[in-house]
Amino acid sequence: MKINKLVSNTKSLMKLAYPILIAQLIQNLMGFADTVMAGRVSATDMAAVAVANSIWLPLILTVYGVIMALAAIVSQLAGAKKYLDIAEQTYQTAWIALTLGISLILLYYVLSPILWPILNIEGNLKPLMFDYLGYIVWGAPGYCLYLVLRNYSEGMSHTKPTMVISFIGLLINIPANYIFIYGKLGMPALGGAGCGIATALVYWTIFFSMALYCFYSKVLRKASLFNRFYWPDYKKIKHILHLGIPIALSLLFEVSLFAVVAIILIPFGAEVVASHQIALNFTGLIFMVPLSLAMAVTIKVGFSLGDKNYQQAKDYCSYSIIVGLILAVATAAITLVFRHQIAGIYTIEPPVIELAASLMFLAALYQFSDTVQVISAGALRGYKDTKAILYITFVSYWLIGLTVGLILGITDWIVPKTGPYGFWIGFITGLTTAAFLLAWRLKVVQRRVEQSFV
Repeated sequence: MKINKLVSNTKSLMKLAYPILIAQLIQNLMGFADTVMAGRVSATDMAAVAVANSIWLPLILTVYGVIMALAAIVSQLAGAKKYLDIAEQTYQTAWIALTLGISLILLYYVLSPILWPILNIEGNLKPLMFDYLGYIVWGAPGYCLYLVLRNYSEGMSHTKPTMVISFIGLLINIPANYIFIYGKLGMPALGGAGCGIATALVYWTIFFSMALYCFYSKVLRKASLFNRFYWPDYKKIKHILHLGIPIALSLLFEVSLFAVVAIILIPFGAEVVASHQIALNFTGLIFMVPLSLAMAVTIKVGFSLGDKNYQQAKDYCSYSIIVGLILAVATAAITLVFRHQIAGIYTIEPPVIELAASLMFLAALYQFSDTVQVISAGALRGYKDTKAILYITFVSYWLIGLTVGLILGITDWIVPKTGPYGFWIGFITGLTTAAFLLAWRLKVVQRRVEQSFV
């Protein structure tokens, strides 16, 4: 009986998770296309896109974190069949998203005149980087509103539109890159900066595509966004921000940790930095698997809680971790067996391949703790327990993980300094700490929910 239940719940989870996974991989593919197409102009253009993205991605991911709260809110309301409330909560989140999107545009125009003389970057890299950011920010409101509609649809347990619309984005991205990078169809050749225009066009395209789906979709009609208009309600907005800001900050802590380590490794030389980036890029792709499961479990847990089926919510948490660990065995095995071949895709330099392959050996080890921590965090979002995620990720990544990395990587306090290996051991330590603490917190929250409804 338990095996049948496991299979049934696993199928239900995977039905939600696989479209999210494909959508996430397509988004990574768009970034890869930008880098490759800009690189064909010059190394400077490719570097400008990479540097600009290192500024842009933390900003847009922070906004994404705030909006992610909507999926948990909608799924609980859907479980309770409070469909009018779903529309209102979505509108309130849209007001937040629109404000944040416009704020990113204003932020660029306020900061760029200040940063331009301060940044000591030679050649064409600086103007290309600023032009890229100046173009992409105009897509920010569209992307932020798309994220609202995406979380609304996913919260209603409809994830396939996210996958289909990501394909549409990719189909726009590549030809738009071609036109604006190389100056086709009468457009000026903007080089790497042209990727910024292409991405902004993709952002608005996927927003309008998602809006059309939401308008015509029969499955979303019971919680239609088009029957009534809602003006900002600051009490409801405050509640959404109360849930969303901790998610945003926890994402920022994780992303910024990896960025800081890359900067710390610069004195070790270009080969070390390149090897670190290769291992990080590949493990980032692998991370999409448990992340997709985490997003699915947020929806399933939220819906079960709204339906007052607390045991089912608890079961989904357990089953998602079991499935995640089974998948982690597969991804870790692939990483271990093919680590040299994977590194060879990124570079032809033997020393870089060797170092990247050895770092990927460590990366294979942390995939298990990474799976547990991200799925536990996803489940906690379903329970609307987001502050705990913030505190645990800060302590685990910055106080424990980075400290271990610094001690092992750049000091001789315990062993002779180990450079990048020390920092990757720090990643393992931080992620393992987060896995234990988040799993413990999940048990505490489940127990509290059960006791409060006895």
